[in-house]
Amino acid sequence: MSFSLAPAAVERWLRRFHATPHRPSARLVCLPHAGGSAGYFFPFSQALAGDLDVLAVQYPGRLERHHEPPLTDIGQLADHVVAALTSPAACPDDLPLALFGHSLGALVAYEVANQLQDRGTPVQALFVSGRRAPSCPDDIKPLHAMDDEAVVAELREMDGTEDELLSDPDVLRMVLPAVRADYRAVESYRHRPRPRLTSPVVALTGDSDPRVSLDQAAAWADHTTGPHELRVFPGGHFYLSSQPQQSAVVALLRDRMVTGRADTTSP
Repeated sequence: MSFSLAPAAVERWLRRFHATPHRPSARLVCLPHAGGSAGYFFPFSQALAGDLDVLAVQYPGRLERHHEPPLTDIGQLADHVVAALTSPAACPDDLPLALFGHSLGALVAYEVANQLQDRGTPVQALFVSGRRAPSCPDDIKPLHAMDDEAVVAELREMDGTEDELLSDPDVLRMVLPAVRADYRAVESYRHRPRPRLTSPVVALTGDSDPRVSLDQAAAWADHTTGPHELRVFPGGHFYLSSQPQQSAVVALLRDRMVTGRADTTSP
């Protein structure tokens, strides 16, 4: 699907927390997890602001976009992100573009990368975190259709949300609709056969993630004809929330996008 967004709509979809460097090496676009918001990537933007133009995607249905209905389809999310990224209002130059998606964001990033490749502008790199490869069947429960107690139990098990927030009825009333919509998007996603990406793909995962095995993370290699790599970090599904792991991921991004160090494995 191809359409354009008005400048005001582009601003709703993309957040730039820090000024663009005078001579950035590349542009990094970060896509958050189910129930997550652009602010999750503020520390990454802060750490990389001297080298990269960092953007973070803000999905509808949360925070300042809480009045907008959340989208429940990965393809529709990708369509809007592509429309925002191809707008001169957001990306007025031809900087190399890389994508970093965590969990649900990894699927959206993958679909965005495919759309951009179809347009003749493959991304410089695709970083996919905390998500099994699209070709691996998803055996999770249909959480979007379950009661609030089951959804909250899942959020607690994933350990990505502070427990006191999950115990606050007002907070839950505000966030659960977006969480359910995101779960529905993931649970209804079906990978369709298509030409493989030509971009490098780096898969990142926690060594104790209950939803992603190392084999499932490694299977991202099947989705590119370019270099591929698997990086494993201590922690669970939200290993990224740990300060030591954030620093390690930032160092990886800097290596790949600023210094251009190539130690990925070619197929």
